[in-house]
Amino acid sequence: MPTQTPIYHSDVQEVASELKTDISKGLTADDASRRLEEYGRNATAQSKRAHPFIILLNQLKSPVVYLLLVAAGLSFFFKEYADAIAILIVIVVNTAIGFIMEWQAARSMEALSQMTKQNAKVMRDGKPREIDSEEMVPGDIILVEAGDMVPADGRIVESTQLQADESALTGESVPVEKENKALEGEVALAERVNMLFKGTYIRMGNAKLLCTGTGMETELGAIASMVQSAKKSATPLEKKLEGFSKRLMGITVVIVALIFLAGILNKVPVREMLQTSIALAVAAIPEGLPIVATLALARGMLRMARQNVIVKKLSAVETLGSTTVICTDKTGTLTENRMDVTAIDLPPGNTIETGKVEEALQRSDGYQWLLKIAVLCNNASLDEAREDNKGIGDPLEISLLQFALESGADGGWQEQYKREKELPFSSELKIMATLHQYENGYLVAAKGASENLLACCTGILDNGEVKALTEEERNKWLERTDALAGRGLKPLAFAMRQADGQPEQLEKELVFVGLAGFLDPPRPDVKQAIQECHDAHIQVVMITGDHPATAGNIAQQLQITKEEDKLVMGKDMKALEALGAEDKAHWRTANVFARVSPRQKLDLVTVHQENKDIVAMTGDGVNDAPALKKADIGIAMGIRGTQVTQEVADMILKDDAFSSIVEAIRQGRVIFENIRSFIIYLLSCNLSELLVIGICAALNLPFQLFALQILFINLITDVLPAMALGVAEGNDQVMKKKPKDPAKPLIDRKRWISIWVYAAIIGGASLGAALLGAQEGESREATNNVLFFTLIFCQLLHVFNMAATSSPFFTSEIFRNKYVWLALIVSLGITLITLAIPALQHALKVENMSRFDWYLSVGFSLGSVILVRLLKKLHVIE
Repeated sequence: MPTQTPIYHSDVQEVASELKTDISKGLTADDASRRLEEYGRNATAQSKRAHPFIILLNQLKSPVVYLLLVAAGLSFFFKEYADAIAILIVIVVNTAIGFIMEWQAARSMEALSQMTKQNAKVMRDGKPREIDSEEMVPGDIILVEAGDMVPADGRIVESTQLQADESALTGESVPVEKENKALEGEVALAERVNMLFKGTYIRMGNAKLLCTGTGMETELGAIASMVQSAKKSATPLEKKLEGFSKRLMGITVVIVALIFLAGILNKVPVREMLQTSIALAVAAIPEGLPIVATLALARGMLRMARQNVIVKKLSAVETLGSTTVICTDKTGTLTENRMDVTAIDLPPGNTIETGKVEEALQRSDGYQWLLKIAVLCNNASLDEAREDNKGIGDPLEISLLQFALESGADGGWQEQYKREKELPFSSELKIMATLHQYENGYLVAAKGASENLLACCTGILDNGEVKALTEEERNKWLERTDALAGRGLKPLAFAMRQADGQPEQLEKELVFVGLAGFLDPPRPDVKQAIQECHDAHIQVVMITGDHPATAGNIAQQLQITKEEDKLVMGKDMKALEALGAEDKAHWRTANVFARVSPRQKLDLVTVHQENKDIVAMTGDGVNDAPALKKADIGIAMGIRGTQVTQEVADMILKDDAFSSIVEAIRQGRVIFENIRSFIIYLLSCNLSELLVIGICAALNLPFQLFALQILFINLITDVLPAMALGVAEGNDQVMKKKPKDPAKPLIDRKRWISIWVYAAIIGGASLGAALLGAQEGESREATNNVLFFTLIFCQLLHVFNMAATSSPFFTSEIFRNKYVWLALIVSLGITLITLAIPALQHALKVENMSRFDWYLSVGFSLGSVILVRLLKKLHVIE
């Protein structure tokens, strides 16, 4: 802002003149483009992304690396230079793998952040336009309404019953009344009533705003510049994994110490046992668990984003898999949100399909008044520049404008009837009214829910004549409203009032004009999605502000409920503190709630959470924000959702579709199962190595794995196959199970038993092959090779054992995973290359094996898989 005078002191015209902008038309596109170059993007400073060198350096800050460096130092000390170099190579490879995984996770999160950008409404070239809020510049005319996040600092040009929540900026919890008036003297930030600030949101009303500051030149930017970037906290799953890894490290150290002691007692050279123990500790400690989990979560989030689901927090992905109740809105989520006007109902009682309106009726006073109210009591605008040609604003209001336009409405009504005042729609009042001045006086145009609007009417327009509205007539029109709703239509009532002077209350002494019925059919994919929820033991609860007959009709079509007693009316819902045990039980079993208030939504979430349910809640309006914040998973609508709900939500549906919620839950379950499979695979493989080394040392067997061989096995089997498990697409049964209990440990007792059984089978098969080779007179070197290769083959094939027990082996999600096959081919290729390169042969102490030895290795490896599959089929293990 060029001027030195405080903006709140100046008249708005002075500020506009200083910024060289037209208050009525806004900036031109060319001028906005030039200013964007001058002022920069409207974004606060983001925390710098980690430099690649820092990410690389972090890989070296690991106990595993320290152990390897000790092993390399000992090898140099004992003049085992080949071993030392090989260990250093292992350090480089491990570091590179860790760097790549962390780099990928960071890039995934950056890609996700690009998908969560907010749009804002501005005047450009005299017309309303939706733009990326980061493209806003000083001098723009911004249009905001209830539910919008204020995209930049600005001076209020005009407003209607405007209240802003500035608690995020000032700490003031009470919404601030805003108005357009110049202030005098030094005024504290919280008292600048003629200004709106970036990052706050509109609680009530609407306003036209002259942008005076963007990006770091806003009040929010000033605070951001003083705040150091905080370290990102770990998700609950990452914390579980970190604690799990630490406990495992402690157990591993004890086991390795016992193996070292057993080797010394069996007179194995100290140097050899020391190297073996260090290598074994490195192999057993799952140092990659947290980063692989983060990578799996981040990739899962990116996969969901490509399917129209933006998940803002890693922790939300974890919670998705535990969801037991979905509380969903009806309009636009379960239905298509087309909102086409398909029927009108005018006094004395003519219900006509809109495509069959006779010319005489179109010219009638009642029909023309209904069209006039539809145009005047409306904040939407039709924008021919939009590709979807649907205009800007609420879908219902857009459909009213399109209906009026198609019905021959006068294009000059908005100029003829100048708007003076507005009573904004609220979820409590359920009425919107506007006051207009014209040459003969004042006109009030109103629309809203029939029961609310009819209660405000004292007259009815019958064949062009205003008559008194009797109680009998009022009840008749409530019945006609029920009739429209019973057909699956959303009913909306229209009323007006003409007066010589300006009325004090817009919602009083109105004249009822008629009804319109909007068709909003169920989305074609919703019924199947709801069936999936039922199969997955997830309760679907429809919560809507619509008429109960409309709600019940849609609920039965979608098979959300088949019982009428499962529908609860908002007027029958007691306050939370007045609920008894029977009331709460009724709420928990009900599937449809109609005509509910935002407070009742919040109470419903609380009742379910008291029952230990994990609740997902959808919302679009500013009044839904508390319930979204209270829910375990808050889900905001991307198309019709306000910026406030999108800000507090954990998830944003870009397509507003219920099926996207179900797909997100499925992905959440798949990601959790993938991480658990990765852990089980990793632990069972590592424990099998501990068992092999421990048994060889304890029994003083004539063969043993060397330190570098252990490190090589760890490198081959723990990296690529494990990562491939992390990106599996999941099996068909994932949505047939009950939601996981978040209170239960990551690896329960039954799975721990399975891990030890897996480890025993892999270790037993490897030792069995080596012992059989030794009995056949093979040399120590040959049996060592058999042990080495059999252990690798068993561990690589063990990845197929991670498929669900119910999945057929050759059609399981693991067998169909192309990344698993790629990992196996690469890992086997690297393993076999060791026999072809003399330097690797020497370092790993391997040699070409006889045909019999290969039969042993391959046979026992396949046998281990067959035995595991048999035990799984018998349900001995998971």
